[in-house]
Amino acid sequence: MGQITPPHLVKLIVGMLSPDEKLFTWAQEEMQMLWGPIDIFSEIMPFTQTSYYEKEMGPGLLRKFVGFENLIDPGRLAAIKHDSNKLEEQYAQNPASQEQVVQRPINLDPGYIDPSKLVLATTKNYSHRIYIGQSMYAEATLHYHKGSWQSWPYTYPDYASGAYNDFFNQVRQQLMSQLHPE
Repeated sequence: MGQITPPHLVKLIVGMLSPDEKLFTWAQEEMQMLWGPIDIFSEIMPFTQTSYYEKEMGPGLLRKFVGFENLIDPGRLAAIKHDSNKLEEQYAQNPASQEQVVQRPINLDPGYIDPSKLVLATTKNYSHRIYIGQSMYAEATLHYHKGSWQSWPYTYPDYASGAYNDFFNQVRQQLMSQLHPE
């Protein structure tokens, strides 16, 4: 029989999408109130690998990632996804967002990095996703193998492109430093 052990702590990340980079600042402030300080940021990048979100978010989407200083138990991911959905709804119902002509001004996708993989939370079930409770699912979007991030056949095109790997490497390195301080 296998020995039951608690999971290792992981590094929370959130991928943000919006046509308005000012919303990244708003979201970062709100998320820090929920999950603590952000200690790592990606650059802002154009989101051009797919048009999937354009119908509800409009054209000219931008992508930014953040990582949080406080390591988390991976079992919190479902609750964190609920919190990120509430933040999206909160901004969409804000009178300031009424100036926007898009249905969804910002998309917040939480996940985590552990030494071997990047896991993303989602509300959508599919053959490669695992139910994690609270009406949420998760998928191992990328795996770290032989010193680099590798995609799966189902990996989202933007994640599979390698465009975010520098950021994910920085997050993984930060995590390793936090798990094994000198």
